[in-house]
Amino acid sequence: MSFVDKVALVTGASSGIGAATAILFAKEGACVALVARNEVKLNNVLEQCEKYSKKHLIIIADISNDEDVINVVKKTIDSFGKLDVLVNNAGICRFTSILEENLMKVYDETVNTNLRAHVYITNLAAPHLIKTKGSIVNISSTAGSSISMSSRMLPYFISKAALDQFSRGVALELAQYGVRVNTISPGPVKTDILENSNAPITVDSFKQMTALDRVAEPEEIAELILYLSSDKAKSITGSNYVSDNGYLLKH
Repeated sequence: MSFVDKVALVTGASSGIGAATAILFAKEGACVALVARNEVKLNNVLEQCEKYSKKHLIIIADISNDEDVINVVKKTIDSFGKLDVLVNNAGICRFTSILEENLMKVYDETVNTNLRAHVYITNLAAPHLIKTKGSIVNISSTAGSSISMSSRMLPYFISKAALDQFSRGVALELAQYGVRVNTISPGPVKTDILENSNAPITVDSFKQMTALDRVAEPEEIAELILYLSSDKAKSITGSNYVSDNGYLLKH
């Protein structure tokens, strides 16, 4: 797969799946706009991207903030003049329950980042993607169709289930313009999302919950993102690709 002369915008690019995706796009020749809140981590990923070229851009942003979202798209277009691929990857996980007083605070924080931000950035990016007949890949989760992990992750489950439906709706609307929209639903992946949420569990604890008895590496999901973004997947839109080592088979 070659993305020479293509422009990819990746949110949540400072670590995990987003970082692996940005680096892989750079390796394949793309200009990459890397978006995240953590400047130190983002610069570390930029260094990896610049091993392949110096034509990348970092944007420090909290995509749950509307002004930051506007700035992300504007800076990308101002810097590169176009957009070919949007990867809505940024996400958070917070723990609460329907009985706790902080439910709505946690719900709003989770949904604003995991869903609303993706809706808004897609809204702003869509006109540019129409011009290039580009592609959108939304990173969801098996949590969008299963609640077996923990009922205390309810806001996370809701955000991912809604993202799945959003993706299908946008895929249908943008198909007439030649823009493809697909979703990837990873199972357990070795990222820092649980660590960042002070979770009572670790990613490795999910290993025994999968049929293949393993947890995926971020690069595995990144490879799938690149495939769905490439011309090799030109007939694929509105699909949700599950990459979970057989997690859902057991749940």
